Amino acid sequence: MPIFRLVDEPIFPPPDYADPSGLLAVGGDLSSERLLEAYRLGIFPWYSDDQPILWWSPDPRFVLQLEEFHISRSLRKTLRQSIFQVTIDRAFDEVIAACAEVPRAGQNGTWITPEMQEAYSNLHGLGYAHSVETWFDGKLAGGIYGVSLGKAFFGESMFHRKTNASKVALAALVEKLKRWSFHFLDAQMTTEHMMSLGATDVSRRIFLKQLRLALEHPTRRGKWRIED
Repeated sequence: MPIFRLVDEPIFPPPDYADPSGLLAVGGDLSSERLLEAYRLGIFPWYSDDQPILWWSPDPRFVLQLEEFHISRSLRKTLRQSIFQVTIDRAFDEVIAACAEVPRAGQNGTWITPEMQEAYSNLHGLGYAHSVETWFDGKLAGGIYGVSLGKAFFGESMFHRKTNASKVALAALVEKLKRWSFHFLDAQMTTEHMMSLGATDVSRRIFLKQLRLALEHPTRRGKWRIED
């Protein structure tokens, strides 16, 4: 399959044209307009510092159906004990910076480049990107961030500095999305961590159908609050 080079106009080829790895296109920019159009089409950017911007639409897609979220015994105990304070959209820039900086087992470096951080911070300012934070003794212990469109939430990354801190943030996010009747949380690429929490592979065709249905609903823009 050919890899498409994007032009200045924020348009994309159909996701079905992605190669077997899910790579669809290269180039373009990370303007808010282009990013939002990408997410509406089931496409997302993922690349390293030494690469041009790469755009992906994998098949299968890794999705967490909200009712399938798995809470382990240890996580349930942590939630009962209220070890962490949970907030939403209080520290978006700190969360995305921590996602870029906190080391991960088996990974060298990060795909969350300064350019990516700025782009998603801009989306946050426009009311499309959100973060959930967990705090321990007044310090940021974990969190997750992503993009919301319609009744779909696209999870981008999460981090923790204390055991279960990111899982508590995810649990709070899932509970919030369920209360607001969201359809799913897109986890994008398959990982063992998210698989243990209930995410599963679905075909791109089914994912895009689910996405179209989710986008029929208005987007809940603006700053979210834990009390909402």
